[in-house]
Amino acid sequence: MEKRQPEIKIIEKYCKGCHICVEFCPTRVLEMKGFIAVVKNPDACIACMQCELRCPDFAITVTK
Repeated sequence: MEKRQPEIKIIEKYCKGCHICVEFCPTRVLEMKGFIAVVKNPDACIACMQCELRCPDFAITVTK
């Protein structure tokens, strides 16, 4: 059985560019492009949910 990769969605209009998600990601999945967080390495995601849990603006969702 193949393991599915988590899906990470970032709602750009909610993201205020605080960097919290980038700093808490243990596998460096996210990066900042200007003032918006973006997914740079989705294959590294381990679905720890730290980005979703720490985002103060509810701009990130992770679906396992």
